[in-house]
Amino acid sequence: MLRHPTLDKLRALKLEGMATALEDQTTLPECAALSFEERLGLLVDRESTLRHNKALRLRLARAKLRQPACLEDIDFRTVRGLDKSQILALSSCDWIRRHENAILTGATGVGKSFLACALAQKACREGFEVLYRRVPRLFEELALARSDGSYLRTLCRLGRCSLLVLDDWGVAAFTAEQRRDMLEILDERYGRHSTLVAAQVPVGQWHEVIADPTLADAILDRLVHNAHKIEIQGDSMRKVYGGLTKSAAVPL
Repeated sequence: MLRHPTLDKLRALKLEGMATALEDQTTLPECAALSFEERLGLLVDRESTLRHNKALRLRLARAKLRQPACLEDIDFRTVRGLDKSQILALSSCDWIRRHENAILTGATGVGKSFLACALAQKACREGFEVLYRRVPRLFEELALARSDGSYLRTLCRLGRCSLLVLDDWGVAAFTAEQRRDMLEILDERYGRHSTLVAAQVPVGQWHEVIADPTLADAILDRLVHNAHKIEIQGDSMRKVYGGLTKSAAVPL
């Protein structure tokens, strides 16, 4: 076999995984005992793995998750009122396939952002497109988009991702413009895609956060009724993991 021309052609076709696997096979004597179909299968497996990993890295980069969290790192030993079976059910991502929502509530530091990012990371691993936004920054992004003419394009991007994570919901009451923005986003997503909200404020107080009875009803109608609700209890996990560096993710 003319190995080098074949490698060049594989790379020209952007089959880098197959090219690398073929090079590896030539250096491993045991590969000579394999059949053609077995060696070809190894080449295809390497290419498939390489493409899967590259696609996952791109999805994670686009998601811009706040923490490098994953579900495997969740601490179920510390009492937080977490239902392990509920978390495992959410980890299947079937709720995203059904276009349902999720709401995480609890006091500051109990691990809402970690759990939100862990669920979002699992969604990326399952092939879903995810966007993470802190609500205060989201409103700043929309205000800037309105001024530079990219508002509709920004709304479209927020509306079409499979999972939109809205963290730090309700840290301040919404303005009139912010209420309209949130309704536009959730109306575009309702019944089509999933939204995950992490909030310090209990759902029962969200009318006060939205600060307009009519728009609050409309927003909550699109967000709450088909949502999986998790209320995280207990003390701040930053106390439990106080020895971690500031840049480290605090396990939930």
